[in-house]
Amino acid sequence: MGLALLASLSLAQKGKGKGDSAKGKEIFEQCGVCHNADSEEKKMGPGLKGVFKKEKLSDGKKASEENIRTKVNEGGNGMPAYQEMLTPEEHEHVIAYLKTL
Repeated sequence: MGLALLASLSLAQKGKGKGDSAKGKEIFEQCGVCHNADSEEKKMGPGLKGVFKKEKLSDGKKASEENIRTKVNEGGNGMPAYQEMLTPEEHEHVIAYLKTL
């Protein structure tokens, strides 16, 4: 394995879970069309205030980082899949922002 590849893998692993919530808030603006960030009130999609503090998501799954990340990546129920629309770093930023709600 090349040194550059090792360095890249190391940075990717270190970056996991280290998103910037301010950057995530900017990215979330596109999500705000369908989701409230400042309340639990439903728009087109569920309000996301306190999403990480809830016991369950609107689909009945546990409100865990893994399940929220999967929902953002795969979409469903009218929500587009963002797996290929956002970079891995942007995904981390959005997750970091959602944790602040």
